Amino acid sequence: MSQNAPFQTILDALLNDGNTFPARYLYRFSDLSPADLELLLKVWPQVSPPRKQTLLEDLLDLAETDTLISFDNVARPLLLDPDAPVRLQAIRLLWEGEDVKLIPTYLEMLESDEDLQVRAAAARALGLFVYLGELEKIPAATLRKIEDHLLKAAASAGQPLVRRQALEALGYSGREEVIPLIEAAYREKRTEWVVSALSAMGHSNDERWKKYVLSQLRAPHEDVRAQAVQAAGELELTSARPILLDMLEDEEDLDVRHGLVRALAKIGGEGVRDRLEELLEVEADEEEAEYLEEALDALFFTEDMGEFDLFNIDPDSNLREEDLDEKDE
Repeated sequence: MSQNAPFQTILDALLNDGNTFPARYLYRFSDLSPADLELLLKVWPQVSPPRKQTLLEDLLDLAETDTLISFDNVARPLLLDPDAPVRLQAIRLLWEGEDVKLIPTYLEMLESDEDLQVRAAAARALGLFVYLGELEKIPAATLRKIEDHLLKAAASAGQPLVRRQALEALGYSGREEVIPLIEAAYREKRTEWVVSALSAMGHSNDERWKKYVLSQLRAPHEDVRAQAVQAAGELELTSARPILLDMLEDEEDLDVRHGLVRALAKIGGEGVRDRLEELLEVEADEEEAEYLEEALDALFFTEDMGEFDLFNIDPDSNLREEDLDEKDE
């Protein structure tokens, strides 16, 4: 019924602070038509700030659980909203948006937005475009401009949160200037800087960071430990496999355990499938069982890719030693 309700009915419900906004209406904001978007933006200033925040948080939660919906049409104009929490949620709704038209807005936010959280979120959002640039999916000049802005932010004397988010975004970059920034962050005594350094290492696809990541897998601080585990998975460090399998035996932090499962599914190899299937067999919690099943599905992909690489080696090719060491044996 919510799919057929006039959009004005949904807007009336949005403006009615006396009643909870019906969750069934949230789907109507997906792929919003230009006409309905115009109606929404017209009444938006009349919506109370708490209602705006709740709506955008609910849309974000929904987008994370349903990959077939998109709230990009709603989020784009809200990047210019006068309310900082709205701008912040708009960026988060566009985390995976690859539209290059977003880049100038994000750069402007990074440079001059009055809100610290918004500036940091803009830096993080730009990381996707650095990644796309490394894949040559955006013009080289555009990539260079983004990197220059992020390098300026990361090396500035500004707010640490913005600097750290800029560093993490730069992890995807192949620029030589990024390496000393990551090294300096790793040497910081403050935990949050070590976490950001490990995040950048994971983004880098560069095995120069192998020893740093491996050394932090059993760090006493759970945030550092979790980020090291994630980086090991992103870098597909096969030498981390026995450590990660061993950590599954006694890791108590749920987030770290989830990270271990994800990392092992990305790395694959001897003992991984057996261990994950053993955990699934004894798991009583439905949500945890579903998480393990998704990891096993991801592991199938990892294993398939391994077989593809194996059977596509040209025996007559002139392979270099470093080519044979790509998977960090």
